[in-house]
Amino acid sequence: MEKYRISDSQLVSLYKNGNEEAFEQLLNRYKAKVFTTIYLIVKDNYVAEDLLQETFVKVVRTIKEGRYNEEGKFLPWLMRIAHNLAIDYFRKDKRYPTVVLEDGSKVLNTLQFAEDSVESIQVQRDMHSKLRELIQELPTAQREVLMMRHYMEMSFQEIAESTGVSINTALGRMRYALINLRKKMKQYNIAYDQNIYPR
Repeated sequence: MEKYRISDSQLVSLYKNGNEEAFEQLLNRYKAKVFTTIYLIVKDNYVAEDLLQETFVKVVRTIKEGRYNEEGKFLPWLMRIAHNLAIDYFRKDKRYPTVVLEDGSKVLNTLQFAEDSVESIQVQRDMHSKLRELIQELPTAQREVLMMRHYMEMSFQEIAESTGVSINTALGRMRYALINLRKKMKQYNIAYDQNIYPR
């Protein structure tokens, strides 16, 4: 343990004032942790390396543009950026996940149309788009678990390790995410029809 270790916020301040070495220290301090977190989500070394670089590029840009204001909370902020980039990677990669509500009914991807007309395909796209918007409106912790579970097909053990919480907490967040998602679907008249969404 370094006796006189410079704090993250001191290093950020030094970097803001042009000290490039300060950023290098931050990078060395956390790159292994960030890489591991990203890798747990994407399970691919090359993708994790790319997203690690992207994370630190975003950090540099935010600090240089004077938009960093997470005083004393550099690490949680850094990890949030890494998580969001990993989740975005999956959102682009898998556009239409299987989302299963807490009662076991499936959302949207079970929609069956008699024929794939242009109109029905557009309706399906619109509904998927709305579903993605509704997922974005969930509280961060709930949205993260939902994305990891349904877009990334991670186990609750992996989700718990990746987010640093217990399995019970991850399960609880998932449950509330699904309850909240169903409420939002009802508000927008995309509550499931039991003929379309078999229980």
